[in-house]
Amino acid sequence: MLMAMIENIYETMNLRITETAFELHLRKIYPTRNILSMRETETISGQACLDVQKKTDGSVNIIGEVATDPVASWMIQSAQVASKFTLFTHHAKTFPNLVTALRNSMLRAGVFTNEQTAEEQVVQVLNFDIHLVKDFRGRRYIERITECIPVEDKNDYTYDYRNEKTLEGKIEKFMDNATNYFVKSTNKELYKYVNILEYHDGVYVLTNPISENNIREMRNNMDDADIEKFDAFLERNWGIKPPKEYDAGEEKTVQSSFGEEVKVPKKRGRKPKAKPAEA
Repeated sequence: MLMAMIENIYETMNLRITETAFELHLRKIYPTRNILSMRETETISGQACLDVQKKTDGSVNIIGEVATDPVASWMIQSAQVASKFTLFTHHAKTFPNLVTALRNSMLRAGVFTNEQTAEEQVVQVLNFDIHLVKDFRGRRYIERITECIPVEDKNDYTYDYRNEKTLEGKIEKFMDNATNYFVKSTNKELYKYVNILEYHDGVYVLTNPISENNIREMRNNMDDADIEKFDAFLERNWGIKPPKEYDAGEEKTVQSSFGEEVKVPKKRGRKPKAKPAEA
């Protein structure tokens, strides 16, 4: 399946492949594509291969199979800084098992020492999980497509104790904040996952819509023709209408990385000339 997915990646995107053993042979299947494949040797480590690939202007990183702890750390690195997106294969049975396996690999590899920090890094790079199943008849099919939605940590502590007049009231408000703190420290929810598509009785069924953030990121990496088809797909199946195009003459409000709303001033310049009416 990983080989077939390459056909749907724009040819303008350069492919960078890292494998422990050459298995994909993508340069033979797609001879016209810009593909660079590497594998570790006795004298050159896989990490050195990944460091070289970061300097080769790659758009898509492909990790053949995440089967060992070091390979898991390569995948996290490439997904965070080295490419637009990363594809890899894994043999986890469920999505929580996938997150747990990658988290444990990061811990065993010595990249992180804290379980929560390692899991946070994992869920930040997992967007979609395409899970394949092979039944006892030998038939292989996609059982589900799962989306990972990281849960943002919100500062929901309050200062209501300042408004209390009695000591008992102040202690009660303080204990509410303390309870909230300990819940976050001991049982913090780092991600949610939903199935976008499921296989039922020989039919694929769309179950949950794609999150707004992933829809925006997907549209930003499509050409105009694919955006039009993608918008029609969203509206037809989930009733999600495409975002309104930004008019250069209007004032736009965007949200900064600090969570503050910032107004973008109107663009200056001459208005486009009106097209003459056809006779």
